[in-house]
Amino acid sequence: MLYLWIFLLIVGFALLVKGADWFVDGAAGIAGKCKISPLVIGLTVVAFGTSAPELAVSVTAAIRHSTEIAFGNVVGSNILNILLILGLSSLIKDLPVKKSSLVLDLPVLLIASALLVGLGAWGNALAWYDGLVLLVVFAGYMTLLFLQARREQRTAAPELTPAAEPEKTPKTKFGKWLAAMEEKTWFLIVLTVVGLGMVVGGGTLLVEAAKYIANYFHVPEDIIGLTVVAIGTSLPELVTSVVAAAKGETDIAVGNIIGSNIFNIFFVAGISSLFSPLAFVRPNNLIDGLVALGAAAVLFAAALLGKKKLGKASGAVMVLMFAAYYAYLFLVRL
Repeated sequence: MLYLWIFLLIVGFALLVKGADWFVDGAAGIAGKCKISPLVIGLTVVAFGTSAPELAVSVTAAIRHSTEIAFGNVVGSNILNILLILGLSSLIKDLPVKKSSLVLDLPVLLIASALLVGLGAWGNALAWYDGLVLLVVFAGYMTLLFLQARREQRTAAPELTPAAEPEKTPKTKFGKWLAAMEEKTWFLIVLTVVGLGMVVGGGTLLVEAAKYIANYFHVPEDIIGLTVVAIGTSLPELVTSVVAAAKGETDIAVGNIIGSNIFNIFFVAGISSLFSPLAFVRPNNLIDGLVALGAAAVLFAAALLGKKKLGKASGAVMVLMFAAYYAYLFLVRL
């Protein structure tokens, strides 16, 4: 029976990753046909898609009252995104940090991380009204981001806009067929619906499998959420960022991770807490939240001291912090 649940856990991860990919492709295609600007698509559809696995898992866990998995998934994903993914990536190649990230995104991530710890510790849980606070702040941040992006788009030179980039021609027959099908609205709708169904189904499978495995090995659900589930939902970012760094394509690596972490706290935790209060168990969740806050602070400090880039020294510090945190989880908490 254990092997079956491990298999279902892997299937759940696969459904989440591929479902999010199809959902983003379909939704972006439909938005494009509706003449919605690429800017809005990037700030909404793509941003949602990158955090769709975390959202599906945390909301499913909250509905099924496995709130330790829901909270652990959000915090664990944020810790892993910064300390492991950016740490490993910057060990491979220096990662530039955009000025806009230093001015807006990183301060917002620090505020988000502090809010998560503060609201959770205040009432020993993230209640529905705490979730509303997170969602309101998120709406304000998205508004600022949209206005900033519009301003940058107006001042950018025509040759630097995405529209000027040459289209990639599919090399295989299947690629050509897929490109042709993606021009059809009905196919985009099917792709979106199927992708969303895969995300929801994968999230449900993953939560149930994680709960069974946790009970089987007598491992607390928060540890499972912070490790197995968090690693699984962050796997796309991990592979993408490390491969991009190895190829020297580092322009958006840091921004994507920062944006994903902000989305995880404000939107994923906010929405999840509307379904069921996310328990904030002391001292464990307090330590986890403070580690996430510390990771964001280290990232901010490294970007400032590194003159708008993350180098090998900061990468080594991040990876060592990640190893120390996981050693604490398995050697002390377990």
